[in-house]
Order: sequence, then C-alpha cells, then structure tokens
Amino acid sequence: MTPIQAEALPPILEGKDVIGKAKTGSGKTAAFGLGLLQRLDAEIFCVQSLVLCPTRELADQVAGDIRKLARGIGNVKILTLTGGKPFGPQKGSLEHGAHIIVGTPGRVEDHLRRGTLDIRDLNCFVLDEADRMLDAGFEDTLDEIVDYLPEQRQTLLFSATYPDTIKAMSQRIMIEPCTVEVSDAHGNDSIEELFYEIDSSGGNDIEQRIIALRLLLLEYRPESTLIFCNTKKDVKGVAGSLKLSGFKAMALHGDLEQKDRDRILVLFANKSTSVLVATDVAARGLDVDKLDAVFNFQLAHELDVHTHRIGRTGRAGNKGLACTIFSKNEQYRIKRLEKHRDKGISVASLPPRELLDQIVFRPPMVTLKIDGGKKNKVRPGDILGALTGENGIAGTEVGKIVIFDFSAYVAVSAKVANNALKKLETGKLKGKVFRVQRIS
Repeated sequence: MTPIQAEALPPILEGKDVIGKAKTGSGKTAAFGLGLLQRLDAEIFCVQSLVLCPTRELADQVAGDIRKLARGIGNVKILTLTGGKPFGPQKGSLEHGAHIIVGTPGRVEDHLRRGTLDIRDLNCFVLDEADRMLDAGFEDTLDEIVDYLPEQRQTLLFSATYPDTIKAMSQRIMIEPCTVEVSDAHGNDSIEELFYEIDSSGGNDIEQRIIALRLLLLEYRPESTLIFCNTKKDVKGVAGSLKLSGFKAMALHGDLEQKDRDRILVLFANKSTSVLVATDVAARGLDVDKLDAVFNFQLAHELDVHTHRIGRTGRAGNKGLACTIFSKNEQYRIKRLEKHRDKGISVASLPPRELLDQIVFRPPMVTLKIDGGKKNKVRPGDILGALTGENGIAGTEVGKIVIFDFSAYVAVSAKVANNALKKLETGKLKGKVFRVQRIS
C-alpha cells in the first residue's frame, strides 16, 4: 500500500469521516474506492456513493479505477456525469439505475436540480481534489449538492493543499473527521529541480523566456514536457513560438471546446506531441503515465501551486526533471520559495546558444483517428487485431488506444505510421470500413 492508503483505509473502513491530505498520484483513489465498495450493497439498485472531481478527465480516470477495483464484486454499475457531453444520454443511463456516480460538480448539480439524479439512499460522499474544485469556483455548486445529501452518510475529502476555504468546508459538511496527512509521494531524489535566470533588462522578457525554453528542450530532449504559463495569452504565444521553431507543441487553455481538448490530451498522453503548454486550471485532471519534464515559463503566483506543478513528474518510481525560468524582477518570489522550503535555491546556467542550430527532435509516436467508436461496437482489441494481422505491424509498435463514443485514437510508432494507416484504411473493423486519418 502507498502511505495514504495505509493511513486512510483503516478509518475509512470503520465508517469515519476522513480528511486526506495527499497529492495526485499518491494512490488515494484506491483508498476511497475500496472504502465505498466495502459499504456497497450490489443487490440494492440505487445510488449509494457519489464522487466529485474537478475535471472531466479526472472523473473518467477515477471511474475507471473504481471499475477495476469492483471487478471482483460483480454487477456494480458506475456512471460518469460530466460536462462536455449531451445531457439526454446521461438521463437515460440514470433511468436504468446506478450504484456509484462519479462526476463534476456542475453536471451533477444540474441532474439533481432537474430531478434526474436521486441520492436519497446515498451512504458515501467523496470530494476528490477538493482544493482544485474550490479554485475553479465550484464552492456554491458544492453547497447546493450537499443540500441534497442525506444527513446520515460518510464524507471523505481529499486535497493536495489545505487552505482556509477547505477547512471551512470540512467544518460545514463533515462530522468529527479524522485527518490523515502523508508526506509528498515523490522522494526528493526522484525529481531534478533546476532554476534558470534570464536577463530581461532590455524589455524583451517573453522573448528571452522562449529562447530559454528552446535551449532547455534541445539540451534535455524529453519525450513529454508540460510547460506551465500563468495566463491564456502566454499559453497561446509560447505554443505558437515553439511550433514556428519546429517543435510538436500544442496549447491547452480554457477557450477550447471539449472535443479539441480531448484530442490534444490524447495526442500528448500517447507521445504523439512532445510539448504541451497549459495554464494551471487547464492542466487539472491531466493523466499522463510518465511525464518526463515540467517547465515553468514563469514562477507560479502561489507557493503551493509551484509544488503541485513540479510534482507532476517523477512519479511511480520514475525520474523527472523540473525547470523554472525567472527574471531579476522575480527574485522576491525565489526568496519566498526558499523560505517556504527552508533551504536555498541554486541557479544553473542556460545551455549555450549554439544549441538553437540543432535539428528539433520529433515525437516517437503518430496518432491515427478512426471515425468509429463505442457506439459502433469498436473495441481496443479490434483495432489492435486489424493493425497486427496479416502483413501488419508488430504489436510492440502499437501504443495507447483511446475510444470515445463515435471515434477512436490509436498511437503507432512513427517509423511504421504509413503502413499502419494503409492497414486500417484497407481493412475492416466489426465488418465495416471506417474513415481513418493521420492527425499528428
């Protein structure tokens, strides 16, 4: 068990309200997932547990993890209720009943208000990454949802940070909670953290930061890099500049439609795009198995946010790299960070500018999109079989396969992309020919 599981599971299984202070990637989903499944009576077909998450991506991830945990029970129905999807099909699924709901606050509150979701028999309520939900402005929505909950219930609250807003919320919705706090899931030796100072005295701050980014990318050549900016404007500008320099970079921000966000996250997670530039809000719920590097284009305004950023790399026993770019005008933030950590920060030298003449590295994978998905009965095994069949590519050349309702994405090694595309274009899935295109 991970530390949070070892500390939190006993009081959870005893039925106590629990506040768990733990970061993403600490194993907390299994802790509350096992807890709510222990209380579940699969023979009673009503909503018994509700899990709220700050983003659709995290909700999908949590629902998938709970499904894996519930395999041994049988007949457990888990539904996700999130925005970005039509309301009607969700209403239809609810009419057929469910045991566990995993959703985002806005859509769950919408279903409660319309009477399509009944939680009168609920016995377990979970707030996952509660601090992120409050940061996103969901406090009033969460209060509305709590008003629908039965008074007799178990409440579990997990949060990476514990600001006053979380403390106030826990006092409103929990009864004598047991607080469990574990140290960072990352060992100090799992992340190499480096700081680089730029000279912006000439008034070209953004330009100097972008040059620094290019140098660091060319120096370390990570397969997957998440770059944090403090504003949407900078996200768009940085991603555009890196593209012009030849990098496979994409921007993730709040102006994107859900389908575009889904596509970008798929391309980044399956290593068809090397660089993702994002704001802190847009990156919430991002699920990447092995993130090689995190770059801070600017220092975060809040110290906890900085810690949360760099904690996205170096997980699950992997090594990670975290690079932060700052100017002389941000020296006071460096001092604050040193005081917060109670240790000094050493500043490294940027790589030589001659590196800018190097050829930009390319992602190892290419993504193919298939215009058929779950509603067309397409499964991952069908796609893998079509690719590796007679005169096909090796199974080791196939990466992640992600299937949505009416589309599917498969990552293949860049060196066999053309063969893979021909194989899918000329072959059949479920006895049908689907349109296939290369999108990266």
